[in-house]
Amino acid sequence: MALGCTSTTRIQCIVWFVTVICGAYLLASVAACGTDYERAIDDFCLAKFRMDMQALDQNQWCSWEDTVDLYGELTNCTYVIALKMNCFWPNRLVDMFFIQVHQLYFRNCSLSGRLPQDPPNRIMGPFILVPVLVTLLMTGLVVWRSKRSEGIV
Repeated sequence: MALGCTSTTRIQCIVWFVTVICGAYLLASVAACGTDYERAIDDFCLAKFRMDMQALDQNQWCSWEDTVDLYGELTNCTYVIALKMNCFWPNRLVDMFFIQVHQLYFRNCSLSGRLPQDPPNRIMGPFILVPVLVTLLMTGLVVWRSKRSEGIV
């Protein structure tokens, strides 16, 4: 045999050969997912997203209701291109791509209105007072009951 495998190690040689071939294929596909993938998502996805965002008034860029569809299309575009190029998704390039998009279009957006807020005091009050009063009542009941049972033998 060309690899110098004996009959006892023939299976090991086959496993080694398959591993080398699979590794070479994986390296080739990962290398293709570098600059080619980055260029593809810039040319196809980002170009369309730019046109769509320019069609919106800049005051609407921070409105999630106005940008959710455009953002979803951008996400799906990066996913479809990754599938067509046999790349993993999400990957480091996609993460960097979306960081760049956020820096370009959403850096001036405040988080107000998106963060959960505490409910008003008229709603929170009972949820705080009831457990405190029950705890005090139960403590008083235990102390009162322990004093009454001292005289009983």
